[in-house]
Amino acid sequence: MKDPEKIVGTDAGAPSAVPVSRNPLFSHSYGGYTISLGFGTPPQRIPLVVDTGSDLVWVPCTRSYVCNNCSFPRPGVGVAPPPLVFSPKSSSSAKLVGCRNPKCSWIHSPDLITRCRDCPVNGSAAACSPVCPPYMVVYGSGSTGGLLLSEKLELSPAAAGPIADFAVGCSLFSARQPPAGVVGFWRGPASLPSQLGLPAFPTASGSIILGGASFSSSSSSGGISFTPFLKNPSAGSPFSIYYYLALHRITVDGRKVKIPRAALAPRAGGDGGTVIDSGTTFTYMEPDVFAPLERAVEARVAGRYNRSAAAETTTGLRPCFSPASPSEKLQLPQLSFHFKGGAEMRLPLANYFAFAGGSGAAVGDPGELPAANYHVVYDLERERLGFRRQSCLEKQS
Repeated sequence: MKDPEKIVGTDAGAPSAVPVSRNPLFSHSYGGYTISLGFGTPPQRIPLVVDTGSDLVWVPCTRSYVCNNCSFPRPGVGVAPPPLVFSPKSSSSAKLVGCRNPKCSWIHSPDLITRCRDCPVNGSAAACSPVCPPYMVVYGSGSTGGLLLSEKLELSPAAAGPIADFAVGCSLFSARQPPAGVVGFWRGPASLPSQLGLPAFPTASGSIILGGASFSSSSSSGGISFTPFLKNPSAGSPFSIYYYLALHRITVDGRKVKIPRAALAPRAGGDGGTVIDSGTTFTYMEPDVFAPLERAVEARVAGRYNRSAAAETTTGLRPCFSPASPSEKLQLPQLSFHFKGGAEMRLPLANYFAFAGGSGAAVGDPGELPAANYHVVYDLERERLGFRRQSCLEKQS
């Protein structure tokens, strides 16, 4: 894994000389999936949320770590323990990344790096520092900030050896974050796959697999359907390193929903388009996409169930429907996403409908994550996403 040049067998079915690291993947009530990684010497194992919507790998750091409005109670309040934090003082290999280090440019603008080059090596000049300036990462639902470290990374206790000089964020404060760090799987240089030079990372059967054999160039392999990743049309857009997909149409019970084509495609300014992100729980849609989809679902349910305004008010979700009795076998429409290349994702009903507490109402839920209970492959070598239906509780080949 440390040397991508040693990867062999790019043809269909050929094995790879790079060892595979398999880590257990755990789901949590806040909607994230975490794996445990070891940082430092000796390694300190920290849980991190797997996020394909960001690139920096960061951990809660030092005993002074502060997290405001986070999803765990403060020490001494409630029964949940405080988050596990990384202690740089307990690691003999921890080093601050320097301002002139190329890795500093992964998290800061070129203008700042230019100023770093003009600073004396010892940083004695005014407004100069030999250390890479603190970072601030803003997510859709929170933020984190700290200092960039160079550390040893242990993927799993069974791994052959640690990866040296791995860039990891030592976060000193966060807001609205889960009780774990984040391991970014974006396309950016600071992400885990980018730093390890991995060509692909599939997730399957409740685990995440880093590296491994290539996949066939056919449209499907072992029941896996593939669709190509798209590039954001605006190279300067901050969203350019998201994993974009070409979502061509949405169907309800096999009938195409009338959605403007422009509402599904990335726009020249860098916004719009369809992004797949393991770090978010719900599927979010623009009004031009969601409104016709809502109407199509309601039309297919018409005559069987009535809309439930009470459930919609309580849950904040829609559309919601009330069956005649809680014991009634529900007949709800099939929702499918159709992607470029012919790949079709026929979503399990549980991925987009749920029961609203004791009301007995069926709630149109834009998530869990639509890809829950799927085997998902991010094939970075061939720039494509693969998926197949698979229960995460079952062992399948």
